Amino acid sequence: MVFSSSLFVAAIIILCSPPLSLIFLSHGLVVADGPLYDYSAYTQCKVEAEDPLYNGGIVKNEATSMKFIDDGDGTFTAWPAFVLPNLTSSTFYSFSSWIKIYGSDSSLITARLVTGNSSGKCVGTVIGRHDCWSFLKGGFFFNSQSNPSLIYFQNSDDKDITITISSASLQPFTKEQWSFQQKYKINTERKRAVTIHVSDKQGARLQGAAVRVEQVAKDFPFGSAINNFIIGNVPYQQWFVERFNAAVFENELKWAATEPKAGVYNYTLADKMLDFVRANQIVARGHNIFWEDPKYLPSWVLNLTSLELELAVKRRIKSLMTRYKDEFVHWDVSNEFLHFDFYEKKLGENTTYEFFKAAHEADPLATLFMNDFNVVESCRDVKSTVDTYISKIQELRRYGVWMDGIGLESHFDEPNLPLMRAILDKFATLQIPIWLTEVDITNKLDQETQASYLEDVLREGFSHPSVDGIMLWSALKQNGKCYQMCLTDTNFDNLPAGDVVDKLLKEWETGVMKSQTDEHGAFSFYGFLGEYRVTASFGGKTTNSTFSVSRSDETRHFSIQI
Repeated sequence: MVFSSSLFVAAIIILCSPPLSLIFLSHGLVVADGPLYDYSAYTQCKVEAEDPLYNGGIVKNEATSMKFIDDGDGTFTAWPAFVLPNLTSSTFYSFSSWIKIYGSDSSLITARLVTGNSSGKCVGTVIGRHDCWSFLKGGFFFNSQSNPSLIYFQNSDDKDITITISSASLQPFTKEQWSFQQKYKINTERKRAVTIHVSDKQGARLQGAAVRVEQVAKDFPFGSAINNFIIGNVPYQQWFVERFNAAVFENELKWAATEPKAGVYNYTLADKMLDFVRANQIVARGHNIFWEDPKYLPSWVLNLTSLELELAVKRRIKSLMTRYKDEFVHWDVSNEFLHFDFYEKKLGENTTYEFFKAAHEADPLATLFMNDFNVVESCRDVKSTVDTYISKIQELRRYGVWMDGIGLESHFDEPNLPLMRAILDKFATLQIPIWLTEVDITNKLDQETQASYLEDVLREGFSHPSVDGIMLWSALKQNGKCYQMCLTDTNFDNLPAGDVVDKLLKEWETGVMKSQTDEHGAFSFYGFLGEYRVTASFGGKTTNSTFSVSRSDETRHFSIQI
């Protein structure tokens, strides 16, 4: 294996079984007590099942047996299941298997965990087929003393089918191992080795030159929703700009806000919010062009004839996209397309595809997203399983539609991190941008629990190599309320969730570094991706410069002359 000359490059040296991993991190050699997490996933159906991950883990070479499961109405149905007699409390479990069905062309298959007297908790889903093997990937956090447990496979559609399981795997990870994996991926995916070379004008190396390096901008977009309460609100603006490099408007771009009456347009609030965004060099997402849920449409739209609606839709796209062409890095073209179908019912089943085409023609440089809920939050919602979302993306591609981004709203109750990671793994196979677009935690929890769960979700999202940005859904209203989760009160004193955000933002930045060049006239460090300012001083002379650090496995070399 070939390594970079820099000792800061993180690389796996050994990955063997029985589990023991040696990893080269920025501070040297580290022993990881256990296997590294396997990010492998498959979205294509295969003629033969692949080998099991982790060589099967704790279900190695075990076969399913038929178990009768209570359907909840007093009847029992037999499903294939793995009996798990010795699950360990406070442990993360990654679960995967290959599935094939008989008796139907396709069907949604759900893997459920039963512990003690609990009802079956969804730990993974897949659309099984009769002609090939489909890959189910999921998982769960086990925090119970009840044993034995079992994972069973249930047909979620009302079909009489047979389910066949192959290459199943269940791999445990302690909390420490799970956290280690997150830190490892952050070090390898969000940071890079940098060497600064200082010389005089003739190229001679300068040993002992004073070097000051400061990260001035972050590459990773991390932001929050805002609303019109921020307009002219200097304390709110300062609080926001000190933290975030990305924003999304909560409601001000939605159809109901910009055209409350037919033909009467009002972009005043959106324009003022865009002025704030521009003035502070903040990346902004466009949310949204169309919302499929009729509850959030302008009231005048609901009773239009098909012809009238078609004309209104065209005017909406032209008005919005012409006014804001090149202003927003993204557009959520179809919001909650998996759950609702207002436009399809009115205008035909291919309507949403036409929305994407029209949006691309109006703003070719914007990345176009679908955006939906209950995709990574859980797997209990049959309308928004990972395979259902992927099948919609594939349909768009068959129609030649530009749909370049996966929007995952991420409104969590109690996060299931192994499931969240597994779902992101499957989306990652598509190799298009993935954003967590509306992250929050339910307000049914107390603020401390809310903050703790938020930290779990943010660490999981930031550490996943295929997540390209994170947006919090925490826009503050004048009355001090937020959709579910506030970061601050109206005096801009942090709430517990805000403290978590500040802690992570500080943890995920390089900060200011001061040092001197070595005998080679060089200073090396391991920094987060982004923009840097460097100052070098020697012999009474000082030089300033800037450089960028982008993602790469190679060391970033930058030369500065005094």
